[in-house]
Amino acid sequence: MNDDVLSVVYLVLVLVLLLPGFIYANKNKKVFFNNIFIWIIIIGIIAFIIKFFYK
Repeated sequence: MNDDVLSVVYLVLVLVLLLPGFIYANKNKKVFFNNIFIWIIIIGIIAFIIKFFYK
């Protein structure tokens, strides 16, 4: 298997393991969407750094 495909599979599996706990901890919809927004920003910054500084 290609290393990129394997990395994506591992990432998806980790997200599947973490998602139920994340949803349980954020039962209030306002807090949930605030935390999702923060995580999207963090992942976007990491993806930007990887894309432009490590290629």
